[in-house]
Amino acid sequence: MTKILVVEDDADLNQSVCSFLRRHGYEVTGCLLANDAYNALYNTLFDLIISDIMMPQTDGFAFAATVRKINQTIPIIFMTARDDFAAKQQGFAAGIDDYMVKPVDLDELLLRIAALLRRANIAQSKRLTVGSLTLDADAVTATSGGKEIALTAREFNLTYKLLSYPNKTFTRIQLMDEFWDADSNASPRAVDVYITKLREKFSGCSGFEIVTVRGLGYKAVLK
Repeated sequence: MTKILVVEDDADLNQSVCSFLRRHGYEVTGCLLANDAYNALYNTLFDLIISDIMMPQTDGFAFAATVRKINQTIPIIFMTARDDFAAKQQGFAAGIDDYMVKPVDLDELLLRIAALLRRANIAQSKRLTVGSLTLDADAVTATSGGKEIALTAREFNLTYKLLSYPNKTFTRIQLMDEFWDADSNASPRAVDVYITKLREKFSGCSGFEIVTVRGLGYKAVLK
């Protein structure tokens, strides 16, 4: 299911947009602040982001620019009361893909979402290609040079997470919280075991490396 993140500090509008999109088949997470949205992004692979501009603590411009540094392809729509050209110019400079002025027609928002998802080729296929490795999230398969690399579901999810956010360091605790059951007795060092296995399995792949960040965790570095 396509996952959408809505970042809007007006609680009523946030709830309205989320409910509307859920009724149309999307899986939606609503956040009132950009800082909450950052945490959501680290824990979930979203397909599209809808964000306000005027928010406390961190505004939409800074939020979009930060997202774009770690994910160059995810579609971002600004949904804002600001109708001035300077705001639009700053938004597109920060890396957004579309701009809608409040009050927003939700049916039009739906059309724009569908168009952006088509362009991003997300509605049809969730594929991530880094160097010689291609990950297919729908089929949960990894291939390199036309040959499939056997991965468990957890190994696949760990790899997809790291490669979706190149140069972003994930702590062992973050990875444990997302990919191990809450009642698991495994220690954070279990992550080390999985990373060692992944390095062995991807030893013949080009274009990336899973790097240890001493004292913290791991990150994927593109070559």
